[in-house]
Amino acid sequence: MTRIGLISDTHNFLDPSVFEHFKNCDEIWHAGDFGTIEIANKLVEGFTKFSHTGGSQKRLRGVYGNIDGYDVKSVYPEQLVFICEEVKVMMRHIGGYPPRYNPETKKELLIHKPQLFISGHSHILKIIYDDKLHCLHINPGAAGKQGWQKVRTLVRFAIDGKEIKDCEVIELM
Repeated sequence: MTRIGLISDTHNFLDPSVFEHFKNCDEIWHAGDFGTIEIANKLVEGFTKFSHTGGSQKRLRGVYGNIDGYDVKSVYPEQLVFICEEVKVMMRHIGGYPPRYNPETKKELLIHKPQLFISGHSHILKIIYDDKLHCLHINPGAAGKQGWQKVRTLVRFAIDGKEIKDCEVIELM
């Protein structure tokens, strides 16, 4: 089983409580708009330091967002497609949501046929199953202070073989 901490739209602000919320996670996924590469570095350093899963370095997967500069874009791609356990995952910052995907995302979803699609950008927490594409969509909302959202959010969940389970929404104070 792989436990995942999902975060997006930090906009160069990393709430210190993120480390406590994700302490038992095996991987951290960032769905774009880091702000600067220092946020990514802080995530890796902080999770290694505060890990309750053996102290080994955590895997940080991420994509760049529309506010990210060259420092982030030189490390993180626009889109990631990967396998976690037995689940195919596709992650992009700007994607839309079922059934209102943007055209580029819709094209990529039809090509890759993931079971899990992760996006950010809207600052709106959404967890929706797309019956037509047989794909779970998760947007963790925004964890940063910039934007119009009233509540900052994270998502924590697990992938166990082919099963996506134990999904929790975390509100940051």
